[in-house]
Amino acid sequence: MTFVRIVRIVLVLVCVPHSADANPESARLRARAYEYALNLDYDEATRQMEAAVKADPNDPSAERGLAAIPWTLISFRRGTVTVDDYLGGVTRQNVALKEPPADLATRFNTHIQRATMLAEALLRARPRDADAHYQVGATIGLQASYIATVEGRIIGAFRAARRAYDECETVIDLDASRKDAGLVVGMYRYVVSLMSLPLRMMAYVAGFGGGKERGLAMIEEAAAYPSESQSDARFALVLLYNREGKYSDALRQITELQRRYPRNRLLWLEAGATALRGGRAAEAESQLTSGLRMLANDRRPRMFGEEALWYQKRGAARVALRRIDDADVDLGHAVAGESRTWVKGRAYAELGKIADLRRDRNGARVNFQKAVMLCEQDNDPAGADAARQWIDTAYAQR
Repeated sequence: MTFVRIVRIVLVLVCVPHSADANPESARLRARAYEYALNLDYDEATRQMEAAVKADPNDPSAERGLAAIPWTLISFRRGTVTVDDYLGGVTRQNVALKEPPADLATRFNTHIQRATMLAEALLRARPRDADAHYQVGATIGLQASYIATVEGRIIGAFRAARRAYDECETVIDLDASRKDAGLVVGMYRYVVSLMSLPLRMMAYVAGFGGGKERGLAMIEEAAAYPSESQSDARFALVLLYNREGKYSDALRQITELQRRYPRNRLLWLEAGATALRGGRAAEAESQLTSGLRMLANDRRPRMFGEEALWYQKRGAARVALRRIDDADVDLGHAVAGESRTWVKGRAYAELGKIADLRRDRNGARVNFQKAVMLCEQDNDPAGADAARQWIDTAYAQR
């Protein structure tokens, strides 16, 4: 696992953290902005966060929130905000958007610079204050994610991520009750533990701690700790429980997130995808069908390739349920629509299964070969391997 994957997994987990001494009005507006953002209402989230800045111009959390929103929008437009992007090898950014939109890049850089200035000033004034260290760690952590995922500057991201880790460890040293700081430390610990031995040793020398079990436990503690980053911890657990094959645990987290953020249609996509990974095809189909109804009635902007991804997932669930005519229709939408290349590749793999179920071995082989080619083009070795196994062995014989 590369360092890029580390900073991508950490994502915006530190974008709107708790600030013990924030202006109450700023904190209230920030919390509202955060709720809007997690419901995919980015315009209203921006307005609320701007109001938070006006309420307290010295609050680094609000400025950081204004930086996190355009960063999230860049990822949204690239179609790289789902669990799938962090499970296998699907890491390459969409080639259709090599550079971020100038307005979003400018917004990010303006607000991250202001947030950094405010956080550093707070730390100079209160060098032994846990929250001051948290503010610096949160801001630098967000900057590390942006540097790696948008700018592609790996060395610069490494340096920033190391400081974010150090600052959040200092928070815990100063105040062991601050379980929210464990979210960042826990994520880095977990991901470092997945590295090859040489890379893991390099990470230790650079100052990163490891330990998968301890890292996961810290994130679970953060998810149970009342703070503005509690939902971020729950999102992190959805990803990590999927990685660990703990699909029931992941679904419990998604259910709670669906309750809290009912306008976030992508939670239904993640619920369906998680159920499908766990072999619960009927549940997956139900969640995805509900989500597709939400999508049809939602006039807000869509993630790049979103509709195709929905249909690919539901098509796969319907293949597993042997509803092959319905699956054929879904997968036809998936391969015809605008999407990430790996999504088309996985859709063709499902079409190969349908062909085998219809006793069309030649057609199946063509589809599986096409799936391998497309998945490999988009750096999806897991998808390619899943399709490759059926090129010479009929899926219908399974």
